[in-house]
Amino acid sequence: MNKITEVPLYIKVHETDNVAIVVNNNGLPAGTTFSDGLQLIEHVPQGHKVALTNIASGGNIIRYGEVIGYALRDIARGSWIEESLVALPEAPPLASLPLANRVPDPLPPLEGHTFLGYRNADGSVGTRNLLGITTSVHCVAGVVDYVVNIIERDLLPRYPNVDGVVALNHLYGCGVAINAPAAVVPIRTIHNLALNANLGGEVMVVSLGCEKLQPERLLTGTDDVQVISLDEQDIVRLQDEKHIGFEAMVQEILQVAERHLQRLNQRQREVCPASELIVGMQCGGSDAFSGVTANPAVGFASDLLVRCGATVMFSEVTEVRDAIHLLTPRVVNEEVGKRLLEEMAWYDDYLDQGKTDRSANPSPGNKKGGLANVVEKALGSIAKSGRSPIVEVLSPGQRPSKRGLIYAATPASDFVCGTQQMASGITLQVFTTGRGTPYGLAMIPVIKMATRNALADRWHDLMDINAGTIATGEETIEQVGWRLFELILDIASGKKQTWSDRWGLRNQLAVFNPAPVT
Repeated sequence: MNKITEVPLYIKVHETDNVAIVVNNNGLPAGTTFSDGLQLIEHVPQGHKVALTNIASGGNIIRYGEVIGYALRDIARGSWIEESLVALPEAPPLASLPLANRVPDPLPPLEGHTFLGYRNADGSVGTRNLLGITTSVHCVAGVVDYVVNIIERDLLPRYPNVDGVVALNHLYGCGVAINAPAAVVPIRTIHNLALNANLGGEVMVVSLGCEKLQPERLLTGTDDVQVISLDEQDIVRLQDEKHIGFEAMVQEILQVAERHLQRLNQRQREVCPASELIVGMQCGGSDAFSGVTANPAVGFASDLLVRCGATVMFSEVTEVRDAIHLLTPRVVNEEVGKRLLEEMAWYDDYLDQGKTDRSANPSPGNKKGGLANVVEKALGSIAKSGRSPIVEVLSPGQRPSKRGLIYAATPASDFVCGTQQMASGITLQVFTTGRGTPYGLAMIPVIKMATRNALADRWHDLMDINAGTIATGEETIEQVGWRLFELILDIASGKKQTWSDRWGLRNQLAVFNPAPVT
């Protein structure tokens, strides 16, 4: 055990808090006395809350300076406040929230920071040079995966400047209500995934032929997207009568792929300003440390990126909704604020239709890590947004029109959020975790940050950076934030490799489809 953690430690976030979380590995036993005289009257696990004062039944439980719940019985000072003792409060009402009344002043510009990226014809810049094979329906996924294996084995060795090939497989495309209003989300998502800067503008499509999402509709997309112009020779339809047998399908896909590989192979990394980065911020397998170590460090790095002129996205509606009252004052103007409220209201309605309440989040692992409810989780989650003003709000799968701090609405599911953020254009992602996850994405590098030392030590070859040193006092939020910022530039430049890339860990795409399946 690190010597600094042998001393009983707790973290109190705000001066008005009446709870704190225990820092020490394995928690602390009954009878432990802290330097301020607080004595535990029962064992409190690591990351879990201890009462700093006596809290009467029905009384406010306060963390981050906010009410995270109400005591279901009298809680004595020094007690473990486990989640069954905490009643969930109501979500902030959307209609009465203030908009843009405390817009942060712009932070001073940060100049001179660069990375080595791949500049595309449309002006975007990628952190990777990949061939992406877009699919219009899940029926073709098996064939595309078969061909990807051949490309990796036989073709890629001849094209050393190409980083890899990615099958953009998904579960959409047929057996769906293609004209339903909510179908705009999956169609826009699949369309915009093909436009991700890491794919270099070399779009090709594999179709079955009879699906509802025909290639023409996929390429046209929705009203708010850029139409993708393709030659007919870049679309492979497996049901075409010219395909006599499986091998004919395979050979045509290989021929189309090789044309794109030849062009991608001519590309080289070049020095680009950090302002060209589009970075997604996400948390998964969160714990009570997330909001005091990793997420604030990510927020500091987010501000550094924004100061460089870069674009930073944070997401996860259900893990923002209960802290929305802290975000609406930060929007750059009332129009952006109204858009933020629209996305919250849309998701409220989406959950209501599914007969799902807010208690469905957090997960069992989140609770084991000390998070009592979604309110506490949300207050820690929004720390990833830093202190910059929110300049734009995106619906799921939309691409940004501005640079700076952006809220990109997505579900909180790790896989769905990652897919939707890539559709919105991120070329690198930072992912914080307290419980641990081997999550990775094929299209973009994912930097995983541990919230606590115990996870970073145990998963030493899966976590790229450790923020647990903040909890033990070895580093400050600012120091870890700068380390993360520098690592982002190195990973984006191809100078360093994430652990998930080193091991080849890839989660499948999970396109968000709120529309009916027929």
